[in-house]
Amino acid sequence: MSRAEIPAQTAEKNETTTEKNGPTTPGLSAGETWRALYAHFRPHRGLVALGAVFALVGAVTGLMQPLAAKELVDRLSQDESVTGILIALTALVVLGTVIEATGGYILSRTAESVVLAARRTLIGRLLRLKLPEMERSQPGDLMSRISSDTTLLRAVTTQSIVAAGTGGLTAVATVVMMGMMDMVLLGVTLGVIVLIGGCVGLVMPKIAQAATRSQEAVGEISTRLERAFGAFRTLKASGAEERETAIIGAAAEDAWRHGVRSAKWESVAWSSVGLAVQVSFLAVLGIGGARVASGAISVSTLVAFLLFLFYLIDPVSKLVEAATQYQEGSAAIARIVEAERLETEETESTEETESAESTGRTTPAGKTGQAASVAFENVSFRYRDDLPPVHHGVSFEVPGAGMTAFVGPSGAGKTTVFGLIERFYEADGGRILIDGRDVRDWPTAELRASIGYVEQDAPVLAGTLRENLVFASPDATDGQIREVLVRARLDALVDRLPEGLDTVVGHRGSKLSGGERQRVAIARALLRRPRLLLLDEATSQLDAVNEMALRDVVAEVSREVTVLVVAHRLSTVTLADRIVVMDAGRVRAVGTHQELVAGDPLYGELAATQFLATVPESAV
Repeated sequence: MSRAEIPAQTAEKNETTTEKNGPTTPGLSAGETWRALYAHFRPHRGLVALGAVFALVGAVTGLMQPLAAKELVDRLSQDESVTGILIALTALVVLGTVIEATGGYILSRTAESVVLAARRTLIGRLLRLKLPEMERSQPGDLMSRISSDTTLLRAVTTQSIVAAGTGGLTAVATVVMMGMMDMVLLGVTLGVIVLIGGCVGLVMPKIAQAATRSQEAVGEISTRLERAFGAFRTLKASGAEERETAIIGAAAEDAWRHGVRSAKWESVAWSSVGLAVQVSFLAVLGIGGARVASGAISVSTLVAFLLFLFYLIDPVSKLVEAATQYQEGSAAIARIVEAERLETEETESTEETESAESTGRTTPAGKTGQAASVAFENVSFRYRDDLPPVHHGVSFEVPGAGMTAFVGPSGAGKTTVFGLIERFYEADGGRILIDGRDVRDWPTAELRASIGYVEQDAPVLAGTLRENLVFASPDATDGQIREVLVRARLDALVDRLPEGLDTVVGHRGSKLSGGERQRVAIARALLRRPRLLLLDEATSQLDAVNEMALRDVVAEVSREVTVLVVAHRLSTVTLADRIVVMDAGRVRAVGTHQELVAGDPLYGELAATQFLATVPESAV
């Protein structure tokens, strides 16, 4: 049973739920968010620290400028030479600019490295997801997490952290310097900033909420686009362009709405910062002017204090920016962490398996190239706990080389046999043995390295014909490729293609016919030289001539390889060594074509409907 065989009403229910509720992203606590951030930040902490040092040095040179300006005013008031102080002030400005630019470059480069590492890690995990996890997820949304969500790490893991650190230290240093100038004016400044800063703190959660919704909406756009592009011909044939445009447009509008909401609250935060500075300036100017008039402070002190006040804008702005970036980044971190928590397959023994394939050495399960035996012992399985069982105590045995066919009505559980052999799914009960060894005891990579699998829909990947053929055997020689082209009856096609094997086949093989895609999938499986070959409706899209030719190829291959075939067209399997008849998740009969026509009513009826036998009177 394939995914398509899962009850339609359940699939419709799931789709409705997804469309209604959208993707769900669990919220992370502050501690979990910081741990996740640090995990991305940690490998680059040396460079981030270096960038932070440059930023701090640049900030220190900036702090010296108001003091230099005070000295300049004092000298002017005393008619002293100001050449030296002007040169020093100019040098401070140039030096500070160069140092800050260098630090900015270091942090930007490190930020890109953080994004690259996060994307590599996430891509590696998502491509190793267990099949049930992938089936429960939306591919478009997962792609959005790799592309869109990881981009937000650029700011939050480097610029935001450094800005918070350097901005905080610079703000403290500036406040200290302002306090040394005049405590009264400092009190006025801090009073205004604290009052308005409290308002900024209130809007930060709203920015985080809007950013989370915006990222989810972006993921929904990717999901909808992936669905439309994945069935592009069906979309056009159904005249559904306008409807799909409206659906995807609604998702885009949702992303726009939440983006605007986030921008609104960010605007409030930034306007509050500007308001705090302006109100502080007016208050300091008024009160400071009064203190100058009373002789409490000098004019140069007031000028220096006002310069420090303007200089305070930068660190305070950095702190606000860091806070807003953190709110946006925490939403992205939550979505990335959710993807990282999806269950993946084991990766042990991959290198050992590749080594075994390349050297042909003996593996624990048997010699490379030797036909594999397969046995199911009372196997039970269901796709999910809320779905009915697919297999009810399935048992059969395939001793070795030869062809074994699985036939039966749709939904009998035939394709599921292949999914369990490949360990795409784990059986709920019973045992599945390959060469007498439980598949759960095999390293997954080693198990699949000995299997060639042709899926029901014979997928072809975007790229060239050669890339598709060697997808499972990247080290195949031209001679080996030519051999399988002949066996799969693809040699004539390659000869007439303008660029031969280097011809681009289009998205999902759109430039090939259905039968050509099926033959490419068969050739790809044969090129792997498997010990066990699984063919799921491998000739369903072939014409009668090519079907007969490939049936001869399969018969030839089955002399050395164990071949398991799922077929609805019994003409493909009438010469099989054994045929397993399945119905409602059970094995009801095993035998040859002649034996089953005579002894099993269901098989006899299937054969009669395809004009391969007459209907037994007992079945009428």
